[in-house]
Amino acid sequence: MRNRNRREIMAELYGSLDRRYRPEDVADLVLRALEGRLTRREHVVLERAAKHSSRGAAWFSSMSADYARPVGGARQVAAADRLFGQSAEVDPDDPESLLEYAANIGRSIRWTPARSDFLADRLNRQARDAAGMDLSKRQYNRRFRMLRRLSAKAGTLAVERDKRRLLMAGVTGFAVEVPFERFAADVDAACFVAYYTARRKLRREFSLAGRDNPFDEIASLLLDRCTSRSDWWLIAQVRTSADVLEQLSEEERGLLLGRWSSVLRHSAAMLRERWSPDTDRETMIVRRGHDSTTWNNLAVAYNAARAGWLACLAAMNARELLDAACPGKVMRLMAADLAAWHRADGGDVDPNTKVWAALPPPWEVLDGRVGCTRADVESACRRAGLDPASSGWTAPAPRRATAVFRPTPELVHGVTVADPVWAALLRRAGVFSGKHVKEELAADALHGLRSGVVPVKDHPA
Repeated sequence: MRNRNRREIMAELYGSLDRRYRPEDVADLVLRALEGRLTRREHVVLERAAKHSSRGAAWFSSMSADYARPVGGARQVAAADRLFGQSAEVDPDDPESLLEYAANIGRSIRWTPARSDFLADRLNRQARDAAGMDLSKRQYNRRFRMLRRLSAKAGTLAVERDKRRLLMAGVTGFAVEVPFERFAADVDAACFVAYYTARRKLRREFSLAGRDNPFDEIASLLLDRCTSRSDWWLIAQVRTSADVLEQLSEEERGLLLGRWSSVLRHSAAMLRERWSPDTDRETMIVRRGHDSTTWNNLAVAYNAARAGWLACLAAMNARELLDAACPGKVMRLMAADLAAWHRADGGDVDPNTKVWAALPPPWEVLDGRVGCTRADVESACRRAGLDPASSGWTAPAPRRATAVFRPTPELVHGVTVADPVWAALLRRAGVFSGKHVKEELAADALHGLRSGVVPVKDHPA
């Protein structure tokens, strides 16, 4: 393979870190990146997954290959340019640049981000005349409102970028922050990182069974290719197991501990802002009006950060710090129909939810408002019938059995659908979304259900 082609493949693997490629599509890229360097067994295992990739299929998945990205302020900037009759350099996708742009053009009407209240901060006729503004009240108000919208857009964009950054930390660790040149310098480590993060990004299926271990036979094979000369710091950005952390220096483990601690506190602060007092902590069933998507994404980030933080503490023999403060896990919000399915199948509330309900909210522990020690967590775990260490409450969770690769199912809101064309139709129609089905697409969608396109076993009554 020519170096140029290999570099292009490495660039696509690097790009996949910030997107949502299916594992089989990443496996296909890995197979090409490692061409000529694989044993026969390694090639066979990778080929088993790669044959299901989009490149070798006659159709493409209806599921998005990316996570939702914040919408920048380009539209607002264009409107402001027209209204003010001037333009300035601005990056509409950067909240700070957007706010600075608003402040710059706002000087012409004496507007600042700190004084943008429409009722209290507008200038009256005398003040406008004194400032030399040749504007009618209507034109002045239009400009004032436009700047308020720009300021609000900058604030919203900053929050949405934070939410996406935390979600990516939850599913990829810090892989997206590694420079491309370092990523591409160690092909074996990079291939493991790209494939393993793709496995971690798999969507949840609407099922009573737990999620598969993201560390499957292919991830194991790729990690086994790494040697003592490999870039273990790169690998540790996405996997904080004991065998990886022991390859790092004490300084590197300390740095990683600090980074996970920062994500832990940041995600906890955002969870605190979104906690609804009417949520039943003992069931965590979502209610109308709850933003379950944002809550669950932040919970993913928080729990991943907590797991990484605990793993680093263990690797540094510093778990005694938990005796002073041990913030608990955060539970995801659960759909009412899935909870009903659990009960109909004879199940009960997840013991982890019982522990979560018995402990103070972790953001209060991290803020120092309330105490929660390792002894408190251990006591709550025992009452719920859980071992505090093996369940991951007071120690890194034990290694799970390596999963067997299986092709990514085509999902519509967590429900497996046999055909991607029907999946796209069902999604457009609003089936399985909990919302009203669109009438113009309902007949075709229901025909697909009755034809067995959606397996009955994956769709509880």
